[in-house]
Amino acid sequence: MKRTLLLLTCLCSLWSMKAQETPKREFRGAWIQCVNNQFNGIGTEKMKATLTYQLNELKKSGINAILFQVRAEADALYNSPYEPWSRYLTGRQGCAPVPYWDPLQWMVDECHKRDMELHAWINPYRAKTKGTKELATTHPYFKHPERFFLYDDQLIFDPGQPENRSYICSVVTDILRRYDVDGIHMDDYFYPYPVPGTPIPDDATYARYGNGRNRGDWRRNNVNLFIRQMRDSIRAVKPWVKFGVSPFGIYRNRKSDPQLGSNTNGLQNYDDLYADVLAWVTEGWVDYNIPQIYWEIGHPSADYDTLIRWWSRYAGNRPLFIGQDVDRTVSKPDPLNAGRHQQDRKMALQRSLDGIAGSCQWYAKAVVDNKGGYATRLRQEYHRYPALQPLMPWIDKKRPGKVSRLKDVWTADGLFLFWTPPKARNELDKARQFVVYRFAKGEKIDIENPRKIIAITHNTFIQLPYENGRTRYTYVVTALDRLHNESKTNKKTVKL
Repeated sequence: MKRTLLLLTCLCSLWSMKAQETPKREFRGAWIQCVNNQFNGIGTEKMKATLTYQLNELKKSGINAILFQVRAEADALYNSPYEPWSRYLTGRQGCAPVPYWDPLQWMVDECHKRDMELHAWINPYRAKTKGTKELATTHPYFKHPERFFLYDDQLIFDPGQPENRSYICSVVTDILRRYDVDGIHMDDYFYPYPVPGTPIPDDATYARYGNGRNRGDWRRNNVNLFIRQMRDSIRAVKPWVKFGVSPFGIYRNRKSDPQLGSNTNGLQNYDDLYADVLAWVTEGWVDYNIPQIYWEIGHPSADYDTLIRWWSRYAGNRPLFIGQDVDRTVSKPDPLNAGRHQQDRKMALQRSLDGIAGSCQWYAKAVVDNKGGYATRLRQEYHRYPALQPLMPWIDKKRPGKVSRLKDVWTADGLFLFWTPPKARNELDKARQFVVYRFAKGEKIDIENPRKIIAITHNTFIQLPYENGRTRYTYVVTALDRLHNESKTNKKTVKL
């Protein structure tokens, strides 16, 4: 017993050390949803104020990517030529906000101002949630009712109809052409979550398109075709825009697949939602994957420890980020220390396992509200230093040119370091942001050390903390393109 306790103590210490090793590149996302009605009918100015506060607090907590829900039920939190304004924005579907504004455009601008990525989050197939009692006359259902089915009081685009795949891709490419988003993101709703005893009403579509294939395989192939078509559509319009999904946290249970399944007992992506996530990752149809591992360590049916290890082992062909449930994390005790909640243990696992390149917080407001001191731990420990985004060389691996004319200049506002961005031949080569590192006199210049990053900024200048002009520092500046490929360095030594 003593040896077991000693082993557990040693493992805890190793995990803690690993968790404290801040990586230079890490996805640090947060979901801002609309379906919780936090914006419903509150008006333009109050919503702007709410989002401004949330973004400011998330920035302080080191969040570098916002996944903003803009299409919950074939509606829009932006000015769409295809679908009506969302009731989650104005209180009634089809009614534009007054005073008028475009939340998606505003969020793109505000996130980029804070050097955060903005991923437009859509629900692909759901066309009406349970709570929606009235559809606008401009809703796509009224144009083609034959393309939908009703299930559990939800209206669903039939995934088996090719026209629906093309339509949803058109909605997304319209977003791409008009908004400077960094990513397109989909959540876990593919075929609807099953209701016991209630079959999915797609007999007619299956009779038309099934070609004798097993119905489960046919449904999975329908979603596969959609995911691949969406990837191709995005690449054709803006090849630098990332495409990611956040599937349900269990791929398959071991009892369904003794070789590939996890030691869990819950709903399955593959069998119940017809979402073959591993195929999307293996084939490279998605650029990142954020499984929603929302359970606690020690959950009897879906243990977090079991699942994060499973995803680490099987889903490494694309960047893997972990979907974290803030509420559940801070409400459950650490199994090895009942006086603490599970945030530290989960972060230790996340940063110690292969293939995991970050996490995404469900939900953003729980971080903003600092539930259980969650944001405090991010600020003081896990996100203490800025992080670049993980690389995606299959999209682009050419790094931009380096900055030039690095010089320190006195202004009326104090001492500043200025630089000139590199020239670029095309959009992928352009410098979009800059990384500023600082090293003390005699210190080895090592830009792989994230503790030396003092800023990741879209500006071509930074104010220097001048004191008495007696202490020498070397500042190193690099350029980042849209995919965070990093340029060679340029440096300047100044006395502060």
